[in-house]
Amino acid sequence: MSEVKNIEEVESEIVEEFSLFDSWDEKYEYIIDLGKKLEPLEAEYKVDENKVRGCQSTVYLVADYKEGKIWFRADSDAVIVKGLISMLIRVLSGHTPDEIVEAKLDFIREIGMMSHLAQTRSNGLLSMVKQMKNYALAFKIKTPQ
Repeated sequence: MSEVKNIEEVESEIVEEFSLFDSWDEKYEYIIDLGKKLEPLEAEYKVDENKVRGCQSTVYLVADYKEGKIWFRADSDAVIVKGLISMLIRVLSGHTPDEIVEAKLDFIREIGMMSHLAQTRSNGLLSMVKQMKNYALAFKIKTPQ
């Protein structure tokens, strides 16, 4: 596996990518494209215990812990939500539980995401972030330091 960039570097890349678009229609298209590129989650993981609570759409999120780092995989039935979770995976996967728990995720605000999503989508995005951080906390607690 290639060297994983730190969270802030990936956030900066995403902010830069979004700055290339002039309108929110273009930004939504980009988010949808990101979602289309997300590897589909195997059916065996599409179970109730992997559902993200608080999302209007169905979102499944799985976390694997390998060699001190967490790797996320996810899927959704909604194209924009799939794009949003793919961005979160890009930012948070491959990092330690501490890095994930402490991540500020300023890119969400910097690209204007919260002000351009419907309230239900914003709540869903926050639920996805919360679930990812909860996984990190769980792995941190389970793993001896």
